[in-house]
Amino acid sequence: MFFSALFELFFCVTILMDTNQRKISCIESINSIFVHQSMTKQKYILTVVGARPQFIKAAAISRCLRKNFSDIREELIHTGQHFDNAMSQVFFDELGIPTPKEHLSRKSDHALSLGQMIDELYAVFLGEKPDGVLVYGDTNSTFAAAVAANMLHIPLFHIEAGLRSFNKSMPEELNRIYTDQVATLLFCPTQTALHNLEGEGFDTNARAPFFQDKPGVFMTGDIMLDNLSYFSQQLRGSWLEQLQIQQDHYVLLTLHRPQNADDTLRLEAILSGLLEVCSNMDLKLVFPVHPRTLKTLQTLPALFNLLKEHPQVRIIDPLTYLAVLELTKNARFVATDSGGLQKEAHFMNKPVVVLRKETEWTEIIDDNNGVLVDADPLKIKNIPHWLQNEASNSYTPHFGNGKAAEETCSIIHEFLFSNP
Repeated sequence: MFFSALFELFFCVTILMDTNQRKISCIESINSIFVHQSMTKQKYILTVVGARPQFIKAAAISRCLRKNFSDIREELIHTGQHFDNAMSQVFFDELGIPTPKEHLSRKSDHALSLGQMIDELYAVFLGEKPDGVLVYGDTNSTFAAAVAANMLHIPLFHIEAGLRSFNKSMPEELNRIYTDQVATLLFCPTQTALHNLEGEGFDTNARAPFFQDKPGVFMTGDIMLDNLSYFSQQLRGSWLEQLQIQQDHYVLLTLHRPQNADDTLRLEAILSGLLEVCSNMDLKLVFPVHPRTLKTLQTLPALFNLLKEHPQVRIIDPLTYLAVLELTKNARFVATDSGGLQKEAHFMNKPVVVLRKETEWTEIIDDNNGVLVDADPLKIKNIPHWLQNEASNSYTPHFGNGKAAEETCSIIHEFLFSNP
């Protein structure tokens, strides 16, 4: 097609001096050729992922881009933040995520790892010259990508913008704030996130053209809900049989944040308290152990042996995304320090006990669909009372309509093709 366009251009040049009418026709043809070529040129974005929640979110966006936006080429860069196969590769296999173009190596030391990520991502971005960089959430991978993209003046697109726990002692909070500050397009999952950005001085009514000092802010909903809608038909109930548990007769527990996983006192308080709650309520405790948490548990042999030998406890390896959905769907309630699992419980109308002092998903707490217990033995002991007397059975759809990926990709497409 391009060669035929060149032939038409050559023909126009040879007759340019014939008549005024032909001059006009020729100029129109030349303009249409270059406009067409400009409009059909494929744009290129890099998506940076490194941790379990990002793999899941990336599945929704990558699926939408492949299906509906073939003029955008996306490549994934895996920082290696989660390097364990059970926390990484299994999600790519299960969710149909494209194989990453680059898979960076990691150091074990936090500061060295973060610095290394920034250096390596900078080199990748410099070599690949993408039209934009897409990041998710609040991990160190997100922060590193934001720093590298900012240094190279590459437009940054932040999914899950505007979330705030208002606790700057959490590294995730600082990662969120910095990423929002340097992003060109910010995609908010809830109205609360949008209001948070308004409170920080963002113009949430800004209109295109967008750039770093005048970013576009959009309320698109949560792409995790897109994934739930897409994969819900694949939930088979096999895990209930495998673990010998019954629907609504167990608690699903996950712990992975450093404040819990690395602190033996907090870990003991949480596990001992939940074990007592499960005993009093005649519930099983299903506990897929994160590698970080396992490392600390191994330094507490008495507690670890108690859990492994207790008839009401199921200690298991980390789960795939679909397994987590299945066990969440059938649990009596969920206890977690994970932001993603809080939402997944809410999507499935399940009460959630949050093992933190605060949460970025404040809507869940405000609606009494969740309760903050931190690692407080008294608050954990009060869980049965909360479930019976205070927890709400009404779940407001705060997180959109399950079409966040389509709206997000449309906005990115418009931005890329309206900018030179």
